[in-house]
Amino acid sequence: QVQLAESGGGSVQAGESLRLSCTVSRDVFSINTAAWFRHTPGGQREWVASINSGTATNYADSVKGRFTISRDNAKNTVYLQMNSVKPEDTAVYFCTAGIRTDSSSRIRNYWGPGTQVTVSS
Repeated sequence: QVQLAESGGGSVQAGESLRLSCTVSRDVFSINTAAWFRHTPGGQREWVASINSGTATNYADSVKGRFTISRDNAKNTVYLQMNSVKPEDTAVYFCTAGIRTDSSSRIRNYWGPGTQVTVSS
């Protein structure tokens, strides 16, 4: 059973930094595109950032220049470095990844349970 687990959330002050991690629970054949989403207190789900199987990245305009998504394939982990955070970044952050568990399997999207990030002004 493959599971994703986020960590690194917490409460910080505006302007501070936070690094979220998303780790796959076991070795898999491949991890393709991975992304971070967030659910805001207002109930909106927002795409935050994506990274493909290489190093190509994309960001929502609201976080561009402040957040950085990266991956460490050796550790089966995707990161979200959050700098200069703002109160409007407060949300539950989820990671998702397209994973092939073995060479004969198809790509399937997995989601983590989420981690809370709270930014105070």
